[in-house]
Amino acid sequence: MLKALKEKFLRELDPSEKVFFLKKTRECVIDRGYLAGEDLFYYCYFLTLRERFRKISPCGGEGYMRFLLVEGRRDVDEAVKLYESRLEKSRLAEPDPIGRRYLDYFSRS
Repeated sequence: MLKALKEKFLRELDPSEKVFFLKKTRECVIDRGYLAGEDLFYYCYFLTLRERFRKISPCGGEGYMRFLLVEGRRDVDEAVKLYESRLEKSRLAEPDPIGRRYLDYFSRS
């Protein structure tokens, strides 16, 4: 499972998005005490997609493009909320000891 997640990470994110993803993963593991795993991956992945949407601005105000951006942002925001609530339920008081290895695994390309 972890290998498939790393392949998705390498294939779908550009270099600046990878840095953003890793920064968010680090914050979640160390500062928030979230457990490393699939839920953390998708939480950070959707945060990265939300950042990607934030950077997109529709040129010329095309109605269809604007509609797609709004709907896409809404879907991504819902996914972020879903994974955040799942992570909050299993939150640790101390940082997850496996979290640093998880972060290192995704840092190596």
